Amino acid sequence: MPFGLVSAWNKRRRSKSHDHSDPWVYRPVECWQLEDQTPRSTKRHHGSSVFTLREMEEATGFFSDENFLGKGGFGRVYRGTLRSGEIVAIKKMELPPFKEAEGEREFRVEVDILSRLDHPNLVSLIGYCADGKHRFLVYEYMKNGNLQDHLNGIGEAKMDWPIRLRVAVGAAKGLAYLHSSSAVGIPIVHRDFKSTNILLDTNFEAKISDFGLAKLMPEGEETYVTARVLGTFGYFDPEYTSTGKLTLQSDVYAFGVVLLELLTGRRAVDLNQGPNDQNLVLQVRHILNDRKKLRKVIDPELSRSSYTLESIAMFANLASRCVRTESSERPSMEECVKELQLIMYTNSKGLGGLTYTFRKL
Repeated sequence: MPFGLVSAWNKRRRSKSHDHSDPWVYRPVECWQLEDQTPRSTKRHHGSSVFTLREMEEATGFFSDENFLGKGGFGRVYRGTLRSGEIVAIKKMELPPFKEAEGEREFRVEVDILSRLDHPNLVSLIGYCADGKHRFLVYEYMKNGNLQDHLNGIGEAKMDWPIRLRVAVGAAKGLAYLHSSSAVGIPIVHRDFKSTNILLDTNFEAKISDFGLAKLMPEGEETYVTARVLGTFGYFDPEYTSTGKLTLQSDVYAFGVVLLELLTGRRAVDLNQGPNDQNLVLQVRHILNDRKKLRKVIDPELSRSSYTLESIAMFANLASRCVRTESSERPSMEECVKELQLIMYTNSKGLGGLTYTFRKL
């Protein structure tokens, strides 16, 4: 139970100031309650270890370049080996001073939420480090990196259609689990679902990561109104953007954008394109249900022998409904899971039951 171990933090707590506006003031564990004061479940599916700065330095070879995996909005990510021998991914918070408070909150939300969740399509939190002002998150290591890298040619393998369908189903199951409220008693909105936050294991099974912006919905409510719209450009639910009303359907819209990335191999936003072609949704939305025009947007990297046009059409139709402007017209994530499973079956049956893996570049 990570919050039972937060006493290590309290030993370093400042004795004078109790100003809650300072993210580096250490307070008792009860003060970790999220701002919305939503009820908390006492159930824990698995514990999270607490590490020291020294352990993080040892695990990463003092953050050596050879262990560097990438960089995101939170900071740098390194491959690490714990003293137990377990290989992990270590995210090191590196933020400018004006973003420290925001980073601290994201850090705490991530620890709080992932410590209470357990699902094969969510990345597992191994532990965390809060040593002085240093912040680290330690996750299970995902050998095949993130989805976007593979779609854009950075990964070591090109995924054919059956693998992309498997990734879509896995990600859909992860979001459906968050939305179901079965884990903590109330639904959770991820709020930053995107292709870079879909990690792939050795078998290309998808796991959702990065829960720093996740929101526990108010008990009994389907909408949370916020004055600040958070997320990633290109994946924003237009209704959330215009009204500030966050719903489960905000995740569904982002999921629809990822479906379009899987279908086309293009980025959600590509600033290298012309002004009218930078936003993927606006670029292809009008042709998703036109089978003749649809062929033009299928990722040319897809092996023609790996897909049927029927499965492509069904997939495009689902994506088009997920990215509808009105949230009430979008399917639920449970419906997305069922439809994607049917699409997988349709594709497999159309190919004579053949199973495809992936092709080396």
